Amino acid sequence: MERIVEIEKVSFESEYEKSLRPTSFEEYIGQEKIKKNLQVFIQAALKRSECLDHILFFGPPGLGKTTLAYIVSNEMRANIKITAAPMIEKSGDLAAILTNLQEGDILFIDEIHRLSPAIEEILYPAMEDFRLDIIIGSGPAAQTIKIDLPHFTLIGATTRAGMISSPLRDRFGMHFRLQFYTKEELALIITKASYKLEKRCLNDAAFEMARRSRGTPRIALRLLKRIRDYADVVDETEIYKERAQYGLNELGVNDLGFDELDLKYLELLLQSKGRPLGLSTIAAALSEDEGTIEDVIEPYLLANSYIERTARGRIASPKTYELFRLTPPTLQSTLFEDNA
Repeated sequence: MERIVEIEKVSFESEYEKSLRPTSFEEYIGQEKIKKNLQVFIQAALKRSECLDHILFFGPPGLGKTTLAYIVSNEMRANIKITAAPMIEKSGDLAAILTNLQEGDILFIDEIHRLSPAIEEILYPAMEDFRLDIIIGSGPAAQTIKIDLPHFTLIGATTRAGMISSPLRDRFGMHFRLQFYTKEELALIITKASYKLEKRCLNDAAFEMARRSRGTPRIALRLLKRIRDYADVVDETEIYKERAQYGLNELGVNDLGFDELDLKYLELLLQSKGRPLGLSTIAAALSEDEGTIEDVIEPYLLANSYIERTARGRIASPKTYELFRLTPPTLQSTLFEDNA
């Protein structure tokens, strides 16, 4: 019981943060195809008085995976238990969570790709047969105790779908990849959130923040809160475009949404003059861990064709050379430098 309390404390969010989250599909902006499919599956499950099948959400961070899990629980009128894979260190931790679920509950596991193989083995029968197999003892005297579990829905979220083992991935009945948001969608998210924050954001200011938000709602809302601070300090009752531009520039976010780390990353690739750089080399040069580069920096740059990922490493795309007003190196010059 103590372990459950600890996990729930780690997953706790303030009411202030929750207030910006949409609570229904009608409020949720973007990811239209995912919303449409989920609504059908939820309606069918409710009509049959069954649990929803297990769901896997994957995609870059900040696109709304946790928010969708909350909405699914609301639409299913079910309780939701939230934890993160790194918190489940031992088989007993998972057993405690599963045995405390009620019929129809939803279990949300964030960063599910970080579950250990031993924990996954316990999860398989729980997902398929709603049964918990516990091994007591070891060697010839070992015994397996089977405990029936209430029917529940597991929702997994990950930024690295490729790191989830095939047996675990195959046990999810629904797979949804979240896409980056358009500027129009982000502007609408910012506008609606500004009313909740009691600081109306004008349309042109919202679009200014949207185009610098890297297609990510989490970043858009973070920028909105900071620009609201700038507006409050000068006693402005609304957020104007000029104030948004000033605040964003002060925060070091340029017109494309690049911050200092993004620019250092791109400049590093440009300095290589067309030679591919490996992930470990980039991480060492930027003094960042490889996970941050793969999960935070690269997804937006790859999606917008600013970089290319080859078998030999990362290279800057022609679009990036054009952005920095540089001439892309020719294949011949690159080969010549390599041979030299």
